[in-house]
Amino acid sequence: KQWYQRRVRGKKDKDLTPDRTIESLYEELVKEGILVQYPKVKISDYMGEYSYLGTTLRQANIEPMPSLSDVRRVITEYGILPMGSQTVHETAPHVKSIMIAGPHGTGKRMLVNAICSELGANLIDLTAENICGRYPGKAGLTMLLHLVMKVGKLLQPTVIYIGNAEKTFIKKVPKNDMSDPKRLKKELPKIIKKMAPEDRILFVGTSLTPWDADVKGLCQCYQKIVLIPRPDYASRYLLFKELILRNGGRLAPTLDLSSLAKISDGYTPGHIITAVKHVLTERRVQQLHRKPLTALEFVTPLARIDPIYKEEEEQFKKWYSKTPLGKKRAKLKAEEEEGDGGGGKGKSAKGGKKKGKGKKKGKGKKRK
Repeated sequence: KQWYQRRVRGKKDKDLTPDRTIESLYEELVKEGILVQYPKVKISDYMGEYSYLGTTLRQANIEPMPSLSDVRRVITEYGILPMGSQTVHETAPHVKSIMIAGPHGTGKRMLVNAICSELGANLIDLTAENICGRYPGKAGLTMLLHLVMKVGKLLQPTVIYIGNAEKTFIKKVPKNDMSDPKRLKKELPKIIKKMAPEDRILFVGTSLTPWDADVKGLCQCYQKIVLIPRPDYASRYLLFKELILRNGGRLAPTLDLSSLAKISDGYTPGHIITAVKHVLTERRVQQLHRKPLTALEFVTPLARIDPIYKEEEEQFKKWYSKTPLGKKRAKLKAEEEEGDGGGGKGKSAKGGKKKGKGKKKGKGKKRK
């Protein structure tokens, strides 16, 4: 049986390019635009404050949204730490794929770049729009995936990025979409399933509208799903403070950061960066010594941007509740509530029995 399995595996993993050097394969992927460059970003550049209200909300039976600090921690634990060491990768729980979902401007692509930068990894872009028209046909797709996996394994660590990950498992392809989004639908789960612990390769997908995809197919492909929320008050305060300083600004008594963080509820880190850069032009920075910054200056550029409304956030929560982890969490919560309710019923039943016994004794005395 073992011999048969080895033979079958050997057929599946057949080398389609035995006579070519790794340098030539690498060069081909670069020329085709599959292996791409990325800006150097540290994971610490993804700014966000810890949520101190989480425990308080849970005590009030309200499930809190994760903070940006939680997102940074999860990406570090699942995406960076195991991939950074061969020994850790082989002994730690094997995470093969992560999907990062969230509204526009929450820093999904920045997190992908941060993973690559921290690891010094190769970045391979298998987004549907990027591979459209390249390696056509079934044979072409087989060759593309062979090149990707061969280069990825020989030049570890490697991050394979899939933008708009929901399109791979989209329920209905729009008529105007000519990128053949379902091209990797059958092959992608097979490749991820075959990956061994010694392969330091990580598939990372990003999604803006994950509810457009079939939940079952998406969750079978991506082991971990990270949902990025809108930044809370503490994170917005930190973002304004750090971004103003990084862009040449100065913190003055006239700049009310607390009020600014409060009125910017619903705006993402991307929106805040746009507003800060709009205000802190080269000319404005030169005027800071005689005209300090005020919170009112940032209101106008923010007003021109549409924020993330609660309806969109609720849509993300509703979708997440349909994922395996979301269902487990809902089931656990329901069991806890039933346990609390059952305990109360038991006490009242006991109390009822005692009262009944007392009445019987009283009746007996009267008969005597």
